[in-house]
Amino acid sequence: MRNTSRRKRVIGVVSSDKMDKTIIVKVERQRRHPRYGKYVKNVTAYRTHDEGNKAKVGDTVEIMETRPLSKTKRWRLVRVLEETA
Repeated sequence: MRNTSRRKRVIGVVSSDKMDKTIIVKVERQRRHPRYGKYVKNVTAYRTHDEGNKAKVGDTVEIMETRPLSKTKRWRLVRVLEETA
């Protein structure tokens, strides 16, 4: 088995599943503004490979960094943590 411990893993919410074997996962981070001290939300959208088309819009998922799979896909689905009804 490959050593995957050094690869980044993040948790986010699926915002689109319209493509075949690809989902868009939005990951929300909060960081403190360096000068003003206020916490600012940052949202990043990751194109993610979903081999079995398991994830649906609204699901909470865990994704992992991987080798480039296409022009924009650099992440793959590890597991669906929470499904929406």
